[in-house]
Amino acid sequence: MIYPHLDYENKYWKRGCRLIAGIDEAGRGPLAGPVVAGAVIVFPEIIKEIRKNPLCKLIRDSKMLSFRQREKAFDLITVHFPFGIGWSNHETVDRVNIMQAAYLAMKKAISDLKRKLDSDIEIALIDGRNVIPNITLRQKNIVGGDKFVFSISAASIVAKVTRDRMMIKLHEKFPEYHFDRHKGYGTKLHFEMLMKHGPCEVHRKSFRLKPKGS
Repeated sequence: MIYPHLDYENKYWKRGCRLIAGIDEAGRGPLAGPVVAGAVIVFPEIIKEIRKNPLCKLIRDSKMLSFRQREKAFDLITVHFPFGIGWSNHETVDRVNIMQAAYLAMKKAISDLKRKLDSDIEIALIDGRNVIPNITLRQKNIVGGDKFVFSISAASIVAKVTRDRMMIKLHEKFPEYHFDRHKGYGTKLHFEMLMKHGPCEVHRKSFRLKPKGS
């Protein structure tokens, strides 16, 4: 089992930085729905306290957790740490492409976090190969950050749980697509429903909405 560390956070804490935000997104690959970003700031004294809680071990890469585990981790994170959420809907994905929509969601998550803090973030730790373009915030990109960096792992959970909840809400409006089960990803069931019903208004029209080879 891979658990995230605090090496990056410790490095910046030692330099006097206090407001270090982990940033990650969920929903870059699905055929429908929004792309959602989470931003989380962790503090060493709070981490020291919550490590007494067995649920703290659930704060790791959201992809390695079950639905129930993510929900429990989300509650722990959002009770103890400042967090922000942002998203870009399916129309934005189609208009500007998925990468730019993901960056926009991250910027919104940062803005949401800053409003809650009523203060500027000192540095953002970004999961992936690239930093967010056209933003003045100091940034550090970390490949595999959602697996190895505690604050990014926390952000991945916030983003994933938020998006899953949004997709469950969309299921209530479009039950024939079973968004509650596949969350918009290109599963066999989802493609079968697309073949039967055609795309609905929340499908990303710029994505391939048929299986390869069809």
